[in-house]
Amino acid sequence: MLVKPTVFYEKMAEQKGKVVDVRTPEEYKGGHLKEAVNIHLYDKDFEQRIEELDKEKPVYIYCKVGGRSAEAVKIMEEKGFNSIVELEGGIDAWTQAKKPITK
Repeated sequence: MLVKPTVFYEKMAEQKGKVVDVRTPEEYKGGHLKEAVNIHLYDKDFEQRIEELDKEKPVYIYCKVGGRSAEAVKIMEEKGFNSIVELEGGIDAWTQAKKPITK
């Protein structure tokens, strides 16, 4: 489910899940969503690391502008994840919507 920052924020508040940042570790260190884990899409162990997540709980996923998160969503859907919420426009849209980030 691709949603705008305000809806993404609301969904994270109403249903606990795992927040996943698929950007590079360097991008992640520059600022990320609170409680986000960094699982870089292009790391060779990406698929192995997402397999460790609970497929029954929501996964909130984002990148910089939306390209990498869309790729990650496709992989996760193929692996049987039930509830994936993708941030439309990535962290760039998130910060433009004045939503909080952590460094």
